Amino acid sequence: MSKSRLMYLPLGGAGEIGMNCYVYGYGPEHAERLIVVDLGVTFPDMDGTPGVDLILPDVSWLEERRNQIDGIFITHAHEDHVGAVGHLFERLGAPIYARAFTANIARRKMSEHGYSENTVTTVKPWPETVKAGPFEVGFVPISHSIPESSGLVIDSKGGRVLHTGDFKIDTDPGVGEAFDHDLWAGLAKDGVKALVCDSTNVFSTSEGRSESLVGPEIEKFLANASGMVAATTFASNIARVRTIAQAAERAGRSVCLLGRSMRRMVEAATEVGILTDFPTVISAEDVGSVPRENVLLLVTGSQGERRAASAQLANGKYMGITMKEGDTFLFSSKTIPGNEKGVIRIMNQFSEMGVDVVDDNGGLYHVSGHANRPDLETMRDLIKPQTLIPMHGEHRHLREHVKISEAAGVQGILAVNGMMIDLSGNQPKVAEYIETGRTYLDGSVKIGQFDGIVRDRIRMALNGHVVVTLIIDENDEPLGDPWCEVMGLPETGRNNAPLIDVLEEDLSQFLNRANDKTLRDDVKLEKELRTITRRTTQSEIGKKAEVTVVISRLS
Repeated sequence: MSKSRLMYLPLGGAGEIGMNCYVYGYGPEHAERLIVVDLGVTFPDMDGTPGVDLILPDVSWLEERRNQIDGIFITHAHEDHVGAVGHLFERLGAPIYARAFTANIARRKMSEHGYSENTVTTVKPWPETVKAGPFEVGFVPISHSIPESSGLVIDSKGGRVLHTGDFKIDTDPGVGEAFDHDLWAGLAKDGVKALVCDSTNVFSTSEGRSESLVGPEIEKFLANASGMVAATTFASNIARVRTIAQAAERAGRSVCLLGRSMRRMVEAATEVGILTDFPTVISAEDVGSVPRENVLLLVTGSQGERRAASAQLANGKYMGITMKEGDTFLFSSKTIPGNEKGVIRIMNQFSEMGVDVVDDNGGLYHVSGHANRPDLETMRDLIKPQTLIPMHGEHRHLREHVKISEAAGVQGILAVNGMMIDLSGNQPKVAEYIETGRTYLDGSVKIGQFDGIVRDRIRMALNGHVVVTLIIDENDEPLGDPWCEVMGLPETGRNNAPLIDVLEEDLSQFLNRANDKTLRDDVKLEKELRTITRRTTQSEIGKKAEVTVVISRLS
């Protein structure tokens, strides 16, 4: 039997921010027992993935080894860590473990996909552990921007691995557990094989700021605001949601929650006992009966999402509520890179209404949930791992994290999605490369990143589309002229004639001179009709349209 090895394999979240999915294995080479840490999603954009609803990690490698999976462990309830559990459970089939708040959210997602709530097991925090094959896994409380975030202790005969999950060092987070230096230092007293560590804010060299600093600033802001106020933040940032709601109550404003995820997060936090002092809320229907200056709307859509409550309000109305001149809209959040266009669009729409827009304003109304460089260095120095493996970051974040680790005398290894790392022995090494990618949720169907569907959609969006229809009679002769239908193209081209007329004329001329052999060969005929159509659109409008040719033969 081959020697057992301890391995680490990221399938999402390493080389990108979002779509977290990490695999740990222990056992004989190629026959390891496996555990999965997090099953998250990332979100599409209209430029690169038009029409796509969600983006999931490609778990084909795991699916082929589903009989080797002993458990799925979810560190916290952010969508980029838990959002794919319902979508991918059928393919993996392993039990899911999480702490109470995260388990509540995970059960809701499983229920939405028709699975029993018993597929999710609630686990108490460290020192309680879960036995999963050769692994003992414990959930260690850590501060982040959502309640009950946890790092993981992953023990096996191959050594101890600490997986931080998303974290910051905050000793006064408001909601959720404070960072406990002694607890984390104690985990490392007998040695740690590897620290797999959040890298999001590695380039931020200032000290991390506590959530407790935001509350007083928001209270000042609400005390001076006039008219109706709407505030948006990440719905999962329960501490911030609570801070805003309590500040509103003290300012004499009634709180209304708008957006499904906002209501769901508050309900979940209340159900598990995390929120015990949240102000009484009013319904959207009751907002109209309260003076505008006594209303605060807490809304979803801090990242410019088109279907969220903030975007609907910016478009004019949401659930019967409208914003007007003299009202104020507060972004108590940081815009994630890539979402700037959507956020700016909403800001300008509100501005056109006469609504005052206030953003993060230099950190007054928002603090990050991720550790800045000094906090990352503190964590490394507490744990003193044999090896540091950065995760949860773009390639430049991972590379920088390795550099600062090695400068401090701790060996690091840069592992991106698909790079399997063998942690056996004293020197980590790349064992093999796994093909990874993304799965798109497109409507109700899951499609592969490289299936060509989204690529074709982009090409149609860029170049327009022409459908050419031709009927061939039983004598292999065209029955009348071909006709065209166009979508996404100008009506007239360079010659100021209707584009459809020019296309049909060019196609008819070709058919009039086509020989019998071509007219009998559908493959050749389709190729020629497509080529002529693209050549004509290029000449007339400067774009080679996408073309579909339909040939019908009468028998």
